[in-house]
Parts: sequence; structure tokens; C-alpha cells
Amino acid sequence: MDKISLTDIKGLSVGHWEDPINLTGCTVILAPEGVTASVHCPGFAPASHESDLLNPEKTVELIHGLVLAGGSSFGLSAAAGVVRYLREQGIGLDTGAVKVPLVPGAAIYDYPFNLSGGTLPNDSSGYEAAKNASTRPVTSGRYGAGKSAASGKLGGLNASSPSGLGSYGVAEDEIMVAALAVVNPLGSILDPLTSQIISGLKRPDGGLANKEEILSSLRHLSATNDEGFPSNTVLVVVATNARLSKLGCRRLAMMASAGLARSIYPAHLLFDGDTVFALSNNQGPETDPSWLGARAADAVALAIADSAYALTQTRT
Repeated sequence: MDKISLTDIKGLSVGHWEDPINLTGCTVILAPEGVTASVHCPGFAPASHESDLLNPEKTVELIHGLVLAGGSSFGLSAAAGVVRYLREQGIGLDTGAVKVPLVPGAAIYDYPFNLSGGTLPNDSSGYEAAKNASTRPVTSGRYGAGKSAASGKLGGLNASSPSGLGSYGVAEDEIMVAALAVVNPLGSILDPLTSQIISGLKRPDGGLANKEEILSSLRHLSATNDEGFPSNTVLVVVATNARLSKLGCRRLAMMASAGLARSIYPAHLLFDGDTVFALSNNQGPETDPSWLGARAADAVALAIADSAYALTQTRT
């Protein structure tokens, strides 16, 4: 079993745009030849663009890109820049009259680390991220949409820990499955192999809060606190070369979402907008979908942990 990156899945490339002053950004996954795609949204408060297109009952099978952005709903405008870039390259769904690039997306709520009075991801941001896309291995850390992501905001922003973007994938018996995660949860981050808390809510002495302390903070969390309600979201892209229909991608996204609960404590709260996209280039063999879903959940859990380990460089 070999470790891989999302960009090892043939036909996919990843690019970022960042604003280092206003602390926000966007991440773009391009698929110029088109990939089969669907989505599962276990979160209760998503910010998304063209997600209905990915429902299995909808007609179109292939998409040409994805956008993950900071800036909440404002950041979704970055998708327009990716569409513009792909149109210039002659890429998109051929309708006879014009080729229309199909680019769904989702955003995290990264305020107030993102200085909301300044630049937010927009059309130009998405265009630049698309121009920057490459097949180099995905670099984990505070990049792209994860520029100002944080974990453990139950005690307020001053008690949280920085997180960002994480990546993990495996190749086994000709099947490849990889995950990219933008990690901005209300809860803390766990190592899925040990269940140890590795990032998140901090005590006043600077140490990481344990699970009982995390739950106590959750119980007393109020939307009327001085800093406002700390909204949050984890965005995930899972990609594979296994042969999947659009329904198969939907099922893969649903199974992969189990990885969020293994690496975030607590997960899927009322103001989380957790969203999982699943992509297939359909260039590999068929495989058992349950096995693939189990591998995808592992990849998601480890990608989330990777977002924290990338900042500490101390893995267990």
C-alpha cells in the first residue's frame, strides 16, 4: 500500500490563491477532461454553489472543477473566476452552442481571523487559483482555503488552535483513493489512530482541553457571547480512479464522511457546514464499493489529522 496525493489521480490538479494580509484564500481542483462527481452534506449550515447539480437524479454526469473557499458565502464568487479560466481553455460541457464549465463549490466561515474589512475570495481569486493549478503533490498547512482555518473555537477564538489544509491518500491493488480537507471545525482534532487530541480548544494554561472540558465548553456556548457565534465547517474532496457512477460517487461521499467523526470531537454540530465531495475519473478497475468507502473514510480521517500535524510536525 503506497501513500499518494489527490493529484496522483489522473486528470486532477490543485491550485491556491491566498491573501496573506487579510488571511483568506481559495483552493481549486481542476478536472479538464471531466470527472463523475457527487456530494454529501452532513453539516447543518453549509455555504455551497451548484451542489444540486451533483445529486444523482440530475442529468449532468461530469464536472470540470471544484472550488473550496474562505469568506463564507462571499467566497463562493471565486467559482466564477474558475469558470472564466476554463472557458478560455475551451473546457466545459458541449451544449452545441457553447462549452459550459461546470464548477460546484463550498466555503468555510473563517471570520474573524479573515479580516472581513479587506479582500475576500472573488472572481479574480478563483481565476488566479486555477492558473496556479498543478499536479505537484498537495502541500498541507495554512494554504488556499485553509489560510485562516482554526479548530477548537468552543471557548472563543483566543482559545482555539490554527489548522488549515490536510491531505492523505493510498494506492492498493490498482485502486487509488485520496482526500483533501480544509479543516475549520468548532470541535478539536483527534489522531484517528490513537484518539488522542492533537489540536483544538486550549485551557487557560495553554494545554489542550480534554473531552469532558470540550463538552463543558459546548454546553455553555452562547450565540450572544462577545465575539459572536464561532461558525465553522470542514470541506472534503475525496477522489478515486475506481469506476463509479454518479450514484456511486454519492455513496462514496456518504461513507467517506464517517472519517469526520473519527478525527473531530465533537463533529456535525448545528452550525457546522460540513460538506464532502466525491470524484471519480473512472480510469481504474471496478472494486467493492463498501471496501472503497471504508478506505475513503480512513483517508478523510487522516487528512484532517494531517492538517494539524502539518503545523506541529509531531506525529504519534
